[in-house]
Amino acid sequence: MASVTRENIGLLNDKLTVQLSKEDYYSGFEQNLKKYAKTANIPGFRKGMVPAGLVKKMYGQGVFSDEILRKVESELNAYLNKEKVEIFAQPLPLENDAAKLDMNSPVDYTFSFEIGLKPVFDIDPKKINVTRYKIDVTDSMVQEEVERLQIRNGKMTEPESVTGDDNVVNVKFIESDAEGNEVEGGISKDNSLLVKYFEESFRKNLLGKKNDDSIVLQLNKAFADKELDAILGDLGLTKEDGDKYFKLNITKVGFVEKADMNEEFFLAVYPNSEIKTEDDFRAEVKKEIEGHFDQQSRNQIFDQIYHHLLDHTTMEFPAGFLKRWLQTGGEKPKTAEEAEADYPTFVDQLKWTLVTSKVIEDNKIEVIPDDIRDFAKQQLFSYMGGQLGALGDNQQWVDDYANRMMQDKKFVEDSYHRISTDKMFTFLEGQVSAKEEGISAEDFAKKLHHHH
Repeated sequence: MASVTRENIGLLNDKLTVQLSKEDYYSGFEQNLKKYAKTANIPGFRKGMVPAGLVKKMYGQGVFSDEILRKVESELNAYLNKEKVEIFAQPLPLENDAAKLDMNSPVDYTFSFEIGLKPVFDIDPKKINVTRYKIDVTDSMVQEEVERLQIRNGKMTEPESVTGDDNVVNVKFIESDAEGNEVEGGISKDNSLLVKYFEESFRKNLLGKKNDDSIVLQLNKAFADKELDAILGDLGLTKEDGDKYFKLNITKVGFVEKADMNEEFFLAVYPNSEIKTEDDFRAEVKKEIEGHFDQQSRNQIFDQIYHHLLDHTTMEFPAGFLKRWLQTGGEKPKTAEEAEADYPTFVDQLKWTLVTSKVIEDNKIEVIPDDIRDFAKQQLFSYMGGQLGALGDNQQWVDDYANRMMQDKKFVEDSYHRISTDKMFTFLEGQVSAKEEGISAEDFAKKLHHHH
């Protein structure tokens, strides 16, 4: 009778040995051989009429080997399920009798496997201390946002030349050298920028410029940090590329006449609110900015929780097993050196996966189909720039969109992961010990640079 034995060979590293006798596999081999004979297609013989001896001679060894390996896998899985062994990945084969398999000499066979065991660990959210930042929304921040909304909803005109910070310039970035000579095969990208987005000391270079004029700039000299990050991202570059030169071809000069502060403007910005006065409008703008920062503050709490769980949850790993698995378990085999180099990042990801799985399982955090359906609707809402709210949430086409997305396997899988992670962090947020601290928007922005 088949048996599975287990022995420890290292830290969280065990060896499983499957032993098969002839009685465990031979009847299965004979049955599969008969099935094969009924379906075998061999020239000169009608289907199902091939002599058993010929079938065995031609295909017997393959059927014999397949049956033994199937039986080994079945016994191995049955043992792991019965004993509820929590393992990483799949068992790795060790020494075995695969090379000795011979249908003409059926004997007892032994197959051994190495398994890596998941560590046991505890998580106590109440021991996690976080800071809940309350960002101060100033009058100048409200004024800046109001002006941005006035420009966004204003009327575009086309003056002859650039006259000040509020001009809009449509430009083409063309990678060049310091003299403006184009780099062969370099980057070429259109953009539209307010003059005020450029570094203050650089803006004088744009004054008086007209359509079809050009100017050569070095990115980190023409833009301050915040705007530089956005420009680099748009050009597909990184901070290390900040010293690159570009020729800026001006394709159009524009100027936006700001929208007047009246009820028509208020309705355009907030279609679901009955705002009548400028004071009420500014109050709504402030409320929206505060909501944005509150969400950013929550994200920062999530970041603190993430780092605490990753840095302070103690667990051990079967390093040798995992490195060997890295060499053979992926889509592409790795060398021992490659596995060694990849291991630190891999084990951090593995640790986080174990932590999230435990929190979700221990606290019965679930994602139901309605969660994914609502997520699809919210995604559509964001695509529409918030205008979906003006039409109400019960529009048939909104439901149709959600139903279509529910048929998209990738969308459902990605959404499930995002929703379960958000639910987990929301749960932990309610469990941790938090202290509130006021902070300026500038200082808070610095903390976001370290956000994971």
